[in-house]
Amino acid sequence: MFERLFVPDAFRDAVAEPVWLDAMLDAERALANAGSLVGVVPPADAAAIAEQCDPSLYDADVLWTEGRAAGNPVEPLVRSLRERVGGDAAPYVHLGATSQDVLDTAAMLVSRSTAGLLGGELDDLAAACAALAQEHRSTPISARTLLQRAVPSTFGAKAAGWLVAVVDAHAQLAALHYPAQLGGAAGTLAALGPRGVEMLAAYAAELELEEPVLPWHADRGPVAAIAAALGRVAAVSAKIGVDVVLLAQTEVGEVSPREGGRSTAMPHKRNPVDAVLARACARIVHANVGVLTAGEHEHERAAGAWHAEWPALSTALAYAGGSAAAARACVQDLAVHPERMRANLAADEPDVGSAEAFVDRALARYESSRE
Repeated sequence: MFERLFVPDAFRDAVAEPVWLDAMLDAERALANAGSLVGVVPPADAAAIAEQCDPSLYDADVLWTEGRAAGNPVEPLVRSLRERVGGDAAPYVHLGATSQDVLDTAAMLVSRSTAGLLGGELDDLAAACAALAQEHRSTPISARTLLQRAVPSTFGAKAAGWLVAVVDAHAQLAALHYPAQLGGAAGTLAALGPRGVEMLAAYAAELELEEPVLPWHADRGPVAAIAAALGRVAAVSAKIGVDVVLLAQTEVGEVSPREGGRSTAMPHKRNPVDAVLARACARIVHANVGVLTAGEHEHERAAGAWHAEWPALSTALAYAGGSAAAARACVQDLAVHPERMRANLAADEPDVGSAEAFVDRALARYESSRE
């Protein structure tokens, strides 16, 4: 219910149950096709399995409800897939794999596609910050340290700080690795005999995911890296939001939303709602990043820590998108009041130091990131 207030439809849809179901079926399809390529699954049987890997054939509500008994939705999905395939091909469904293989691979597929959406939001946010930095390169403003008025700077320099942080967050997101997961019951692919490593390579290629050196069932580095990138996006978005909230205070009045949020009790107010939402979404991201980076997994498969990742990852992906989208809307909608900034300065002739030079450097960094 509340997610609709915070997260744009595109990000909600990107992590919804049907998308996870589609990703799990992609993993099963790739597994059968890889098996055919390395000679452990007859080609006709692989084709029969692939034909049944259509998400429209399955009821996600039923799978997730039945999955409570196994602690994951893969077991009822594989059972249903085998029933649909039937005949001689049924034993080749899910050959050599375990539930974690399918869920971890699905997590990488969902994360990769959602990160693409998030990168688009960051592009737009960076462009909005760059426009502000350029326009207000020389607009004097009082810097604040410990929330107290400090020495003069420029509003362009503040926007340039936002800009470089957004560019860096985008770079961290773009550098993520998305490895396939295939290890079988205990990370040895014992059911595939000597063809296990060959099967892993073919499986990763089918999915256009990276081939890991070995299964990462209990080494959650890929998930932790995604979490860190999402946390960085959220922190950057929240930084913009909190700066705008402070600058938009009635007593400061140096910026304001052009539209503004409504109040039930005070219709005269123009609340900086987008800035507030950017910060609120970021807090939800950070809480879920804590789940995704919360330490060790026992032996070859964790008892609970792995299971907690699925909702945490979906939530962090969605709300990182919500935070970036809100920050982008906030900056694009921002009305800047140079006369108020000038009035709040202590000095008559402000010395802004190297603020303007730093704006130029930030804009150059932004342009180079787009090449």
